[in-house]
Amino acid sequence: MIAKSSQNAEPGPLGRTSRPRAHHFRGSLGRFATGVAIVTFDGATKRHGITVNSFTSVSMEPPLVLVSIARNAKAHDELAGRPFSVNILGAEQKQLALHFAGRPGPEPRWVEGGTAPRLSNVLAYFECTPWAAYDGGDHTLYLGEVVDFNYRSGDALAFANSSFTTIPESQLGMEDLL
Repeated sequence: MIAKSSQNAEPGPLGRTSRPRAHHFRGSLGRFATGVAIVTFDGATKRHGITVNSFTSVSMEPPLVLVSIARNAKAHDELAGRPFSVNILGAEQKQLALHFAGRPGPEPRWVEGGTAPRLSNVLAYFECTPWAAYDGGDHTLYLGEVVDFNYRSGDALAFANSSFTTIPESQLGMEDLL
């Protein structure tokens, strides 16, 4: 079940804006560089993957992450209540991002995770069990409790200003600081 916002249902300052203003809002958000991830899960009838750039950590104890999935995504409705994996992409995996964003390429290599399917050779992964889902306007915010994770060395694939870019490995991680 998706928890609904308790706020007033009337549109806020950006709700029901004119098309040019909405376009400008989207462009303004695009100035924030994000990593690129693919959410994977087994649906009722088939395996799914959805490319996302709205992913964040939520809690260390318990370990929780959040992904934001557009309601108009083909697999949106099937994700509710299902275990899922978040696959963080390496800089060399742009084609994989495009594949799950609606521009099919070669069939990806899958790994049978202990909780949910994941993709082979990604930069990092988080296998999750469902924790909660919240209404997020034209998106649903899915929280997952991380039950397995790992990472490898390499540069990260990022997205900013409507294009892919690279975050060098030298700029990643903080585990050496702990």
